[in-house]
Amino acid sequence: MLNHNKSSTGFSWLNPIHLLAFGLGAGKAPVIPGTFGSLPAIPLYFLLQDFTIWPYLGVVFVMFIVGVYVCHITSRDMGVHDHSGIVFDEIVGMLITYIALPAGWVWLVTGFVLFRIFDIWKPFPIRQVDKNVGGGFGIMFDDVLAGIYAALTLQAIYHGMGYFSVINA
Repeated sequence: MLNHNKSSTGFSWLNPIHLLAFGLGAGKAPVIPGTFGSLPAIPLYFLLQDFTIWPYLGVVFVMFIVGVYVCHITSRDMGVHDHSGIVFDEIVGMLITYIALPAGWVWLVTGFVLFRIFDIWKPFPIRQVDKNVGGGFGIMFDDVLAGIYAALTLQAIYHGMGYFSVINA
């Protein structure tokens, strides 16, 4: 099994695959790289926010496939499974969180916080996927699950607030 923390000389900032896996450098943050690595999803979301659901999901699916590849190659080259600097998976997880995002900054921030909570906490089955599924697919899939959990929670909060405002009216 590969070490989760060490880095080898196989990584290069000049390699476009490595650069992409590291979120164009966002994963290089000296502290909480997963949180900083999630931030590039926000401008990407703004580029995609006017897409209807199917084109949006299509872009996310293509990014997932690309992510499986770039995360696998970078992880292999570094000799580290799911190195903390590999954040392409966080970007895709955030875009999943933002599927059908309600309008407004409060929902954008709430989605960001929810995704980070699920990505760090790793409730069932996310932790099992993280520990037992290898390669680029494993690196990507636990964040896909965290994004789904965050999206469902965000939608439940949003729709629940509408329900409770009707009751209190």
